[in-house]
Amino acid sequence: MSSNAQTSAGTRLYVSAAQPATYDEAGYAALSWTEVGEVISIPEFGKSYNLITHNPLADRKTYKRKGAYNEGNLALQVARVPDEAGQAILVTALDSDDPVSFKVDLNDGDTTNTLQNFSGMVMSYTTNTGTVDQIRTSSVTIEIDGDIIEVPAT
Repeated sequence: MSSNAQTSAGTRLYVSAAQPATYDEAGYAALSWTEVGEVISIPEFGKSYNLITHNPLADRKTYKRKGAYNEGNLALQVARVPDEAGQAILVTALDSDDPVSFKVDLNDGDTTNTLQNFSGMVMSYTTNTGTVDQIRTSSVTIEIDGDIIEVPAT
């Protein structure tokens, strides 16, 4: 038996200080990207809907519907190198009210990758000094403020 599961190894995160002209595949493809260096982990993120319930008195049943959705956030872990080109963009974006663009390049195998493009606000860039036997890290919180556009890389 074989599996189609993919490893996370080789996944890369890119940032652009610019926003795309259009929030679609072509708009994101036109941006200039800088890789964020020293990324340790990219946690779970993606679309999640709010639950709306309705309970009519007559039948006591709970009816459920989808409400607004939220694309979530990323709580990145990076080895702290704030003057590295990609991390420097994140540090600059932290003190700005403007969103920046992100691209996650998933490692899907030898011939194709999947790209996930979105805009987001950098909400934090914190420092964890840790212990003598630990690499100094930063946690970077990014709130996704638009739809995630997923496309196959060419």
